[in-house]
Amino acid sequence: MDDETGIVDVVAEAVRKARKGLGLSQEDLALEAGLDRTYVSQVERGTRNCTIIVLARLAKALKTTPDRLMVPQRKGQG
Repeated sequence: MDDETGIVDVVAEAVRKARKGLGLSQEDLALEAGLDRTYVSQVERGTRNCTIIVLARLAKALKTTPDRLMVPQRKGQG
């Protein structure tokens, strides 16, 4: 299934930037969100279309809200 909206890539970039901003490894984020590290890796690469529940778990672990992970990042923002 193709992502015609581009939202998967938007979430991927937002999760990666938020994780790095907190100084977390993918393993740290996965543990905090109750996910497998490979799942987090797939989300960050845009190869995994996560569910709303997983998005909420990632947001909580990243100390943000799900809607903020769905906003396109501007250059220099972050």
